[in-house]
Amino acid sequence: MSMQKVGIVGAGTMGNGIAQAFAGAGIDVVMTDISETALQRGLNTVSGSLDRLIKKEKINAEQKAAVLARISTNTDTAAIGECDLVVEAATENEALKLKIFRQLDELAKPGAILASNTSSISITKLAAATNRPQQVIGLHFFNPVPMMALVEVISGLQTSDATRAAIEAVARQIGKTPAKIRNSPGFVVNRMLCPMINEAVFALAEGLATAVEIDEAMKLGANHPIGPLALCDLIGLDVELAIMQVLFEGFKDSKYRPAPLLMEMVEAGYLGRKTGRGFFNYP
Repeated sequence: MSMQKVGIVGAGTMGNGIAQAFAGAGIDVVMTDISETALQRGLNTVSGSLDRLIKKEKINAEQKAAVLARISTNTDTAAIGECDLVVEAATENEALKLKIFRQLDELAKPGAILASNTSSISITKLAAATNRPQQVIGLHFFNPVPMMALVEVISGLQTSDATRAAIEAVARQIGKTPAKIRNSPGFVVNRMLCPMINEAVFALAEGLATAVEIDEAMKLGANHPIGPLALCDLIGLDVELAIMQVLFEGFKDSKYRPAPLLMEMVEAGYLGRKTGRGFFNYP
């Protein structure tokens, strides 16, 4: 299946990064969101990302203009009607994603594949909300999307082999390495990564070390490029909490219980980089 046009639902951190990845590979993209402000913010982020590539001499100004020209925006989700693939990149909230998939099922053309960038929610459940469950799949990118090579391709119980093959092919087309994953809470990367971050929050709350010391320990002792608490700030504390809740509810295992400090910080609105304050401050 040839992907000539891709729709992206959500122009946030993941949505605009996914849009850049497809547009950078020569594929036309329509990016939708609920407001013009959100869409303009998403386009500005893509522009800034491309400027950084220009500084690194990986692309030139002409190539940047070409990428931006391939991305159109619309506040009306119906704009995805002619897309061959639609990628949902909304907030990590099950009820919201189920609502979006019901809408996409009505708006997308019959042969279109519906994919979710969910980092933990059941693809089988999302597929069941549509009348095309065999054409629903998980396509989990990692932040920052333009730089991260991996994409998890998650098949639900209903996902057809043809859908999976088409998504693996387009992932390679845009320069990503697809990892074939069976549907399960948190999939593979976040099932391992998020409990590690959660444990770092427990360590901080217990006063074992400061946030700086915890991060330095993992960078110097485990050769991680970024510490777990700084990574949580980058991901978003609300997203980390949502994933831990999915893991806890999905496996009914106490080892996945969210750290109380994590929950309290989310309640306080300390969500990390996007709010300027998390485990560290971002002026």
